Amino acid sequence: MSSTAQVDVQQLIDTGRFTRYQFLIAFLCFIIIAIDGFDTAIIGFIAPSLRGEWHLTPQHLAPLLSAGLVGLAFGSFLAGPLGDRIGRKTILVLSVLFFGIWSLASAYTDSLMTLTIFRFLTGLGLGGAMPNAITLTSEYSPQRSKSTVVTIMFCGFTLGSGLGGVLAAHLIPEYGWRSVLLVGGYLPIACAVLFYFLLPESVRFLVLRKPGSPQIAATLRRIAPGARLAGARFFIPEAPAAKGRSPVAQLFASPLAFGTLALWAAFFMSLLIVYLLTNWLPTLFKDAGFPIAKAALVSAMYQVGGTVGAIVIGRLMDRFNPYRVLALSYLCAIAFIALIGFQYTDLVLLNIGVAGVGFCISGSQIGANALAAAFYPTSNRVTGVSWALGVGRCGAILGSLMGGALLGAGLGFSAIILLLAIPALLASLSVFAMFVRYPLGGAGGAAAGSKGAAAASTPAST
Repeated sequence: MSSTAQVDVQQLIDTGRFTRYQFLIAFLCFIIIAIDGFDTAIIGFIAPSLRGEWHLTPQHLAPLLSAGLVGLAFGSFLAGPLGDRIGRKTILVLSVLFFGIWSLASAYTDSLMTLTIFRFLTGLGLGGAMPNAITLTSEYSPQRSKSTVVTIMFCGFTLGSGLGGVLAAHLIPEYGWRSVLLVGGYLPIACAVLFYFLLPESVRFLVLRKPGSPQIAATLRRIAPGARLAGARFFIPEAPAAKGRSPVAQLFASPLAFGTLALWAAFFMSLLIVYLLTNWLPTLFKDAGFPIAKAALVSAMYQVGGTVGAIVIGRLMDRFNPYRVLALSYLCAIAFIALIGFQYTDLVLLNIGVAGVGFCISGSQIGANALAAAFYPTSNRVTGVSWALGVGRCGAILGSLMGGALLGAGLGFSAIILLLAIPALLASLSVFAMFVRYPLGGAGGAAAGSKGAAAASTPAST
């Protein structure tokens, strides 16, 4: 290949097979998300022991339990622009190291106020790791399987949360609640070192920000060993970002602005439902007369449905128009919500309804992460994903608070569950509006999928 030859990095990744090296990148990001899920969930696992040892009331615990969510929101808002300016890998490794350090510090505190502050700081790191892991995985995945790879990778969050519960059940009786925080600190710190040496920087980011970097050719050789890259000039088929405009300001530039607001609405409504159900479903079932063991078992069906839904929906997004897939999934959730609300006395139908809501809502939320990563161009992709997640975290906080408020207002089981149909409908309408605005690519976003249908792509692509 001559020194003037040009190599389209996006085309090279899209047309090649999914190599072991790309699998390694996705797997390492899966581990990061699993650790993220573990550290996010551990405060709930240690709360009962903490309450007994420090003689706390539920009112005392409320700020502690919400501090991490607030930190997650702020971390998402901060990490996006940094990831787009400094690099996905750099911010990702620093975020993992950051939340590991503060989780470790949390294990040595004897003050509720200090622990609350440390959980907020832990949340900052957790919020920074997630969007960068999503973006890095997306940018190394071929277009034909991008949503599938990202959604499977993100299932690590559920796995990490579940393993956290298993680990806490074994560690707390023997070593106390601090031991869980120690694991949640030492594990990410050790992994951050590993990630530093094994994870590459995004080649799309390097082409955009450091076009002369030798890392571009070195990384692409591991993805496409047979490609002739010596002396080549690398490019990505995107219009350059406006000079002097911040990654956040780009979110509201034409043609991204409409999609940004629609994504924010979908994330907000979706995570409102996810966190209301995650935090309050066992309590709702208990108040409805279910034994604690049975309430926990039925609630677990929500997580099972969410994991299966993420994989299935991700695959459907790669085969068909992703906007239509997500809009239909959110819409189908309403039917399952109605099934729970009206048939909760029938255990079989209740399990089907809970699993269905998990499939449609949690599965679609993970799919929405992939959609956001595909919607934005390289110049502000992390910012787009992270700000959508940050707005979504605001919905998560509201959902967590709403559960207690609705119970306190004396609403019954059916009324609370049926109210969730409203945010599900709004999420569906938001994603469908994106389909109407960006039907087949055009200014905002979708390229042809593997079956000839549309699939999300960068709005700035040529």
